[in-house]
Amino acid sequence: MSGSKVTLQTITVLAGEALTAKARVKIESGTVTSPPEVAYADQGEQAIGVTDYAVADGAYVSITLIMWGGTLAGIANDSFAIGATLYAHNDGEISDTSSGSAIGIALEAATAAGDEVEYAPFGVLSTTAATVSYADAGGQTAAATMEAVGAELYTDLLSAQNFIPIPLTSWMIGDGTNTVSFGGPATDPILDMTNGDTDSALRWVWAAASVVEIVNQIPLPPNLDVASDIVLHLYAGKDADANTVTLASDSYFMVGDTKVSDVTATIAQAAGETIITIAAADVPAGAQTLTIELTPSAHAGDALYVWATWLEYTAILLTS
Repeated sequence: MSGSKVTLQTITVLAGEALTAKARVKIESGTVTSPPEVAYADQGEQAIGVTDYAVADGAYVSITLIMWGGTLAGIANDSFAIGATLYAHNDGEISDTSSGSAIGIALEAATAAGDEVEYAPFGVLSTTAATVSYADAGGQTAAATMEAVGAELYTDLLSAQNFIPIPLTSWMIGDGTNTVSFGGPATDPILDMTNGDTDSALRWVWAAASVVEIVNQIPLPPNLDVASDIVLHLYAGKDADANTVTLASDSYFMVGDTKVSDVTATIAQAAGETIITIAAADVPAGAQTLTIELTPSAHAGDALYVWATWLEYTAILLTS
């Protein structure tokens, strides 16, 4: 470097602004001098070295190079413990608040902003996701590092709460008639509003003592994990509480599969969620369709209602 003093660990450069001692500095953008000018490396920016002393703007300054292989002294922007992962902060300072790539590890604790502490610098940019910060400009997550962001995204992608809606209108009566009455009266299950214009929530209604099944066929998504349970969710209730009532399911995967029988817990009078779990052991490899029959248990004293149905499943990552 023409005009600069070069040794194994330090070089002499020009200050492109007034600099404090032990400040992280970078080559100033647009500099044309020889030796080049340096300026503070701010938050999230990499530095080439650390000033050995404070100087005024335009003065020569000696800096210890980060790549020289030894430890460096730095000025803390906040307090942190020995062993803290350190990041670049404004005005050449160091901090344990994540911003960009980690730049080193604290060898001394900082009790307050302004403390001079020794740290071991990283010679290259960090490639560990846990030490690379995530600048969340859109305010979309509380995750602060790329590792945490990745974990959050994969948790969502592979969640057991992946959702397949089953509209009430897609169910059919399973007694061979294949007809659905709206508004009744009928002893077979009917589709009806909960209370006309007062409460227009649609529901399936089984009159007291009706045990006729309803049936549906649901295409299964390609990201279904066949090694995990499939859960049928039902939002159900009754008009009274004279009977212990359940809903039983017969499930059939694809064509020619073995029937799988399961049952809900006791359905309460008040509207609420209940489930039927189809065990992973009963889900065949390559399952693409699922047919479900729902049949009430005996309920001579209660009308039975179902307001909503849906499936939840665990997903796998698709590779093509």
